[in-house]
Amino acid sequence: MTKANDGRRVMAGSLLAAGFAYMGLRAFRRTGESLEEKVVLITGGTRGLGLLLAHEFGRRGARVVICARDESELARAGIELRNAGVTVLTVPCDVADPEQVRLMTARATDHFGRVDVLVNNAGIIQVGPLEAMKVEDFRRAMDVIYWGSLYTTLEVLPQMRARGSGRIVNITSIGGKVAVPHLLPYDAAKFALVGFSEGLRAELRKDGISVTTIVPGLMRTGSPVNALFKGDHEKEFTWFSLASATPVTTMSARRAARRIVEASRRGEAQVTLSWQAKLLRLSHDLAPGVTSGLLGLVNRFLPTGSSPEERRGMHVSTALSPSPMTSMMNRAARRNNEFGGRGRPSAEHARKVGLNRGED
Repeated sequence: MTKANDGRRVMAGSLLAAGFAYMGLRAFRRTGESLEEKVVLITGGTRGLGLLLAHEFGRRGARVVICARDESELARAGIELRNAGVTVLTVPCDVADPEQVRLMTARATDHFGRVDVLVNNAGIIQVGPLEAMKVEDFRRAMDVIYWGSLYTTLEVLPQMRARGSGRIVNITSIGGKVAVPHLLPYDAAKFALVGFSEGLRAELRKDGISVTTIVPGLMRTGSPVNALFKGDHEKEFTWFSLASATPVTTMSARRAARRIVEASRRGEAQVTLSWQAKLLRLSHDLAPGVTSGLLGLVNRFLPTGSSPEERRGMHVSTALSPSPMTSMMNRAARRNNEFGGRGRPSAEHARKVGLNRGED
């Protein structure tokens, strides 16, 4: 009996060791994969994080396709990427329209022969209290963030399945794990995308396709100038831009882009970016009631107002934003094409961020 038990233990140990060795070999192979000559399709790739991702994929030898609704913004991004040595195709596309997504995917495939990596990055941010939001605001957020990601995914899946390989990267948000006040349309759409992304990974594993869910916290991309504000516009823009402006509350967008590309290359399941986002997520997982209570307390200090009028951040200017306090965000906005193609910023906003009005 003892010898039999010993034999079983040895066999179990051997199987366990073999399992770990197999997992290690798979991890090594994932780590060793190159992005050289891969074709990467990035939605919302003309500014902010999407543009930085296009640069980073291109730096690693990938051929890049970027899409956006605004053609002048798209042209500026294309010129910038080509000047940096990136092989890029620019395609106008509203990802909320399935027919435009079909045509964009077909054009990318015709031009480069395939799509190896899809990065669902296109998004919209609406900031304001619930009483200022309409049903249409929630619908717009879902159309771009959730349905847009679904449409592009369904378009690239047939060719990825036929090859038995491919990578899909979904840029979600910490707002898709922990709902943040005054961002409810955004939170709801990101929650939907997180659920889709996690389930998609489980379903596509058998097809040789990896799905990576990226959960970023605040990043210094300069995106508040393109966020849409309702309620008390000036106060909403002030708190949101200040929160997006410092190393204490945000992560370097360039560092985030490098980490996302690396996660894509390795086929990682999920990556939470920034220690602040990790802390908030851990707090919510361990004590959801306490975390919700704290967020409710934060909400008491946020602006009130029910104006349904929508104003873009670059059309708002206050004493605190833009200001030296938001200088890091202002530089990021200029650098990351946030002022390109979305209509001119207000004269006061442009003056404060140091824009040359003749070049915007």
